[in-house]
Amino acid sequence: MSDRKFALLGLLGPLTGILFIVISIVLVPWFSWENNALSDLGHSVYSDVAPIFNFGLLFTGFMIILFSITSFRKHTKYTSYFLAFTGLSLQLVATFDEVYGWLHTQVSIVFFVMIGFASIAYFIEKRSAIALVAFVLSSIGWITYGLKIYSAGIAVPETISAVAVALWVMLSAYKIYFDK
Repeated sequence: MSDRKFALLGLLGPLTGILFIVISIVLVPWFSWENNALSDLGHSVYSDVAPIFNFGLLFTGFMIILFSITSFRKHTKYTSYFLAFTGLSLQLVATFDEVYGWLHTQVSIVFFVMIGFASIAYFIEKRSAIALVAFVLSSIGWITYGLKIYSAGIAVPETISAVAVALWVMLSAYKIYFDK
């Protein structure tokens, strides 16, 4: 497969993850932005949509890893490693769902730390303003959540972080695809 085709994975990966999360939210009446984590959707004992949610994370992680080690690696030498580890850690979040308790918490933390590292690396390597904005928005989301500045579930900073990073990943993939 050509670099151009692998770049499509950088576009489709984040979109797939977002799609599976939205489908999972729509299919359950109990999900609340004020009280839940996104991972509650993937709890293999208590959530009817766990297979959908967790498959979405696994597949998204797979596409991100493939994108990172192929076309993105030629575009960014160092950021590609961080993004590949981000894809792997996303797969670990799905594999070790909330049933695993402490282990799930740890792999979730690793995932969100990795998206921060990937954003900073991309900012440094490519002077990407959007990656810096993604890092700042993610940080603000987590800090304000931690300080209880607003009343919401952890799904809010999780979503802010994931969507912010998805934007620069998709923009990078778009540039690689169209060779810009």
